[in-house]
Amino acid sequence: MSGQKTALITGISGQDGSYLAELLLGKGYEVHGIIRRSSSINTSRLDDIYQDPHASHRRLFLHYGDTTDASMLANIVRETQPDEVYNLAAQSHVKVSFEIPDYTGDVTGLGTIRLLEAIRAAGISTRFYQASTSELYGSTPPPQSETTPFHPRSPYGVAKIYSYWATVNYREAYGLHASNGILFNHESPRRGETFVTRKITRAVARIVAGLQDKLYMGNIDAVRDWGYAKEYVEGMWLMAQQDEPDDYVLATGEGATVRQFLEASFSHVGLEWEKYVEHDSRYERPSEVDALIGDPAKAKEKLGWVAKTHWRDLAKLMVDADRKQLDDELSGRHVRADRG
Repeated sequence: MSGQKTALITGISGQDGSYLAELLLGKGYEVHGIIRRSSSINTSRLDDIYQDPHASHRRLFLHYGDTTDASMLANIVRETQPDEVYNLAAQSHVKVSFEIPDYTGDVTGLGTIRLLEAIRAAGISTRFYQASTSELYGSTPPPQSETTPFHPRSPYGVAKIYSYWATVNYREAYGLHASNGILFNHESPRRGETFVTRKITRAVARIVAGLQDKLYMGNIDAVRDWGYAKEYVEGMWLMAQQDEPDDYVLATGEGATVRQFLEASFSHVGLEWEKYVEHDSRYERPSEVDALIGDPAKAKEKLGWVAKTHWRDLAKLMVDADRKQLDDELSGRHVRADRG
């Protein structure tokens, strides 16, 4: 196809990667994605866009690899010659990062510098997007914008701050069109089941179905700015389309406690959350992040991007999706779990 763009996505099988791949395919891109080799199938989020590798006109290509493997990254970048690179791969679970800090640093931090070096070594003109995170701010009070000082409170946040500044450095040192998207919490039915929002909405579905009695939670007073991941990937793409690279916060600008998300999720099915939720200190972090609320004014002004789905509607959307998934499973319909 004349004028067709090529994109490379690390972490394509994750929540954001799958939504981004769908967006780019819809815009006519040829999309290459890096997935980790596993003994079990780990590409369920890509089922709707999967293309037979034997098809002559396919535009989605999956490559086995890992951001810990510098030579693999160099080979894929050289072979695919991407117009745009989206680095979404990470060990992104904050609580888990305290348990595997070395691995988190390797994948989430050093993985970015390996990919940037692969781009530099290939000598190609490409646009690079780095998935940064609101966890960079940590204990810095909200609202948080692009100029707010960073103070990460987890190995994940520390690794991401390395990636953030590596991206800025390659932009300044080598003239690379490299941008950081500082995304605040963004969720969806494709969110991993151990992340707090999906843990809640999945439990609601199971409690309604009589398959679960209790939901055990850690700190429910933490405040987060929750948006819809499907909308946030458009912001990623918009950053790569700008004439000049820059760093942008994507957020709704509205905060809510985990307690409020619990209440919205349970009340959506007519239940009182207090009857089902119990505290378990094992789910608390060694150092907590009390409040993350983003200021997305710059993204609105320069990208024209505005979050449309806020946390209450997001909770309802995710509960409905988890209930449908469970109904399909119980009825023997093996429909993909995360179509929303």
